[in-house]
Amino acid sequence: MSIEKTVAKNLLDIKAVSLQPNDPFTWASGIKSPIYCDNRLVLSFPEKRSVVVQGFVELIQKEYSEAEVIVGTATAGIPWGAMVADKMEKPFGYVRSSNKTHGKGNKIEGKIEKGAKVVVVEDLISTGGSVKDVILSLREAGAEVLGVVAIFTYLLPASSELFDSIACSFKTLSNYDVLIDVALENAYIKENDLEKLKAWKKDPKDESWMKK
Repeated sequence: MSIEKTVAKNLLDIKAVSLQPNDPFTWASGIKSPIYCDNRLVLSFPEKRSVVVQGFVELIQKEYSEAEVIVGTATAGIPWGAMVADKMEKPFGYVRSSNKTHGKGNKIEGKIEKGAKVVVVEDLISTGGSVKDVILSLREAGAEVLGVVAIFTYLLPASSELFDSIACSFKTLSNYDVLIDVALENAYIKENDLEKLKAWKKDPKDESWMKK
């Protein structure tokens, strides 16, 4: 089984991802969504956690082989980034969501030299807004951001547009399209749920998908 399908099935099996096309979730932004993703749950399952870590290592070696430093996003990307850096025997740092209010007031933690080739580790990419701030902060500090890796992406058009706008690439271990296929194969959803699930991804702000 491919890494995309393995990760998708693992997320579904431990309920890190829940699909409810007929009883949608409400995100903090107010968007109605048929999917809710909490990849932090994977940390509690050693075998599935190892699949993600090894997947990240292989993805970075393939796509960003020049990586010198691994950087996690606060807070969800920190444990993944630290485990990946340890396995790859590379330096690790992380970027706070805002400057620390005491001490040196750091936003970037860890030793990241100017010119260092960095890969950012995130757990989830929805619109990409939060990781954009991390990328820009690292660039401002003089680092060269090779790209971003994440466990999962919803494949929303907004995320591709955002990454294009800041000229940064991102790669993920699995994604929404693979996940709904795996969910159908394993009876987590029914065939007639697919139309709603596919319609939502095209434009999450358009709630007409709920009437399909």
